[in-house]
Amino acid sequence: MRWGIEQRLEFIEFRLFWEGSINRANITEFFGVSVPQASKDLTLYQERAPGNMEYDTRAKRYVAAERFVLRFLEPDPYIYLSQLRSVAEGAAPASDSWIAALPSADVALTPRRDIDIEVLRKILDASRDCASVDIFYQSMNRARPDPIWRRITPHAFGYDGFRWHTRAYCHIEHRFKDFLLPRILDVGSKGEPGESGDQDWLWNNYFDVIIGPHPALTEGQQKVVIKDYGLDRGNGALSVRYAMLFYVLKRLGLLGDAAKQSAYTQHIVTVNRKEAEAALEKAGLRL
Repeated sequence: MRWGIEQRLEFIEFRLFWEGSINRANITEFFGVSVPQASKDLTLYQERAPGNMEYDTRAKRYVAAERFVLRFLEPDPYIYLSQLRSVAEGAAPASDSWIAALPSADVALTPRRDIDIEVLRKILDASRDCASVDIFYQSMNRARPDPIWRRITPHAFGYDGFRWHTRAYCHIEHRFKDFLLPRILDVGSKGEPGESGDQDWLWNNYFDVIIGPHPALTEGQQKVVIKDYGLDRGNGALSVRYAMLFYVLKRLGLLGDAAKQSAYTQHIVTVNRKEAEAALEKAGLRL
C-alpha cells in the first residue's frame, strides 16, 4: 500500500477513534485530494476495517460503530496530547493537527529561547559532516566574561525541557561539553574534526535513576503517584545518559534530597540517591 493512502487510512481511524466521526470533506480539506479519492479512501477503510464505522444519513457523516476495533493505529494518549500541546504553544497551526475539534487548552509557557536559524543550520552541517567548526560563544564562566571564538566538533543535540544545546568536543578544553545554541552568536569556518562522538563516554553510557513516591505521602497518595508515573511495584527506573543526568534530575526536582522537601509539592524521590550522586560526580557535577 502506498504511503499516502496508508496515511489517509490512519487519519480516518484517528478521527473515528478520538472524535467519533468523519466525512469526505475532512479528507479533502486536510490532504488536498479530490472528492472521488476521499470516497475511495472511506470505502477502502470499510474493506480493511469491516464493522468499524456506519453512515449516519441525518448527519451525513460516518460514525464510529459501537464495536470499534483499531486496525491502523496503536492508541497512545501522548500522540493526541502532543498535537494539542503543539497547537497550544503556537509551535504548529491548528490546520496541521489531525484533531478537528480542538478542546480549549493552555500550557505553562517558558520564555522562548532565541536560536539563530543560520547558527543551527551550520552546526547541523558540521555535525553531519563530522567536522569541527568555529563558534563565537558567550559562556557564563567567570574566566571568560566576554564572548570568544572557539572551535568545537558537534556530534549530538540535547534538550533539557527549556533549552537546546549541542553536544560537542571542545578544542580549547579538550573534552566533551554542552554548548547552548542561543549563546552561539556566530559561526565561522569548518575544519578538521576533534574527537568523534563515539569517544564521548558520558553521551554513550546510561545511568538508571530509580524513582519512587515520596515516603511522607499517604498510602492512597503513593498509589496514585505510582499510577501517575507508571512505576512498577512502587519504583521505576529511568535510563538516562550521563550527559543528560543533571538536566533530568533538575527537571524532576531531584537535585538534593527530595525526601526532605514537602511531599505535597515534591511527589517523587530518588530511591538510589547515593548512586545518583556518584553518577553526577562521574559526569563532572555535584548535587
